[in-house]
Amino acid sequence: MYIISRTKLIFSSLLLIVSFFSFGQSNVFKVTLDAGHGAHDFGAVYNGHVEKNIALAIVLKVGKILEENPKIDVIYTRKTDVFIDLIERANIANRADANIFVSIHCNANRNTAADGTETYVMGMTKVASNLEAAKKENSVITLEKDYKQKYEGFDPNSPETMIGMTLMQEEYLDNSISMASKVEEEFAALGKKLRQGGVKQAPYMVLHKAYMPRVLIETGFISNPVEGNILDSEEGQDDIANAIANAIISYKKEYFGNGNLDSDYEKPSRKIIEKPIKDTVTSVKQQLMHVPLTKKPAENQAMVDGVIFKVQLSASVKKVELDSKNFKGLKNISISQTKNLYKYMYGETSNYEEGKKLLQEAKSKGYKNAYLIAFKDGKSITIQDALK
Repeated sequence: MYIISRTKLIFSSLLLIVSFFSFGQSNVFKVTLDAGHGAHDFGAVYNGHVEKNIALAIVLKVGKILEENPKIDVIYTRKTDVFIDLIERANIANRADANIFVSIHCNANRNTAADGTETYVMGMTKVASNLEAAKKENSVITLEKDYKQKYEGFDPNSPETMIGMTLMQEEYLDNSISMASKVEEEFAALGKKLRQGGVKQAPYMVLHKAYMPRVLIETGFISNPVEGNILDSEEGQDDIANAIANAIISYKKEYFGNGNLDSDYEKPSRKIIEKPIKDTVTSVKQQLMHVPLTKKPAENQAMVDGVIFKVQLSASVKKVELDSKNFKGLKNISISQTKNLYKYMYGETSNYEEGKKLLQEAKSKGYKNAYLIAFKDGKSITIQDALK
């Protein structure tokens, strides 16, 4: 009897430890930091300043700051001078199920007077300078083996070929803009050290393949003699790293809370906004997407004609059988496929309030990252558009 009781006690203790560990891990905010270029891919090189080295130094400094917070888990695409394929950089973030992806680079221009920071979100643009910036970074794929097959015929010299591959860009756009805005605000706080260049949009392959809010930061022009010296200095890198880290922490606090990441949010990758969108995010999105401002939908609007609400549970590169045992007991599971990504959804209703109940049910089952999505005539639309 004593042996059995002792065995039960040990088993119970182990179970408590495992449960505590699992709970703690589920509340960790995951950040993937990507240092651009590496090894034989030097990136931009001007006046002895090498982009691959500067990007890595800044990433390591940002990571060191973030790692001081026990609620933040940092994943690096590289921590040494190695070459990583663009698609693998994104896949590292995807496999880690990261909450955000931050790729860090240095800008360059034949006009050595060009200066300032720029933070990009994923998307198509007709601005020539943005397309040129994307061409420069996307050209890295030509250094990879079998890149034409790997990137499905994408031509790095013609970013427009990505038009048919941007189905994912809208899904995380709001949050990506929010993150990018915070980065640029922090850069602006540095004063005259670096000119704030603002939030921009361009078709970067490394962003396209990351399925989460993601930004690419051009920390300054390495080709500019003054900025090049700042970027390659210890003090300059410390300032930039602190700015980026502060922006990430600010983003985490806004979207995930100060402590428990499961506190009062409906979507980790794109907040479902029922209050007016923040002016900074709205104005940036208007500039990028040329979308007119809309009024807040009526609070009592529940039934929406022609619109279907579902709860997105997860997205994965793996196809899973639509059996309730694979979805924590939830039934009425559906699936959609975008390229090689499978999205798993729960429930279906034309009633917005009922949709929110389905969302809470999914969360109660353990899908803390679930969020509400909407469709009209079989096409995905935003919740805001659904409620107009």
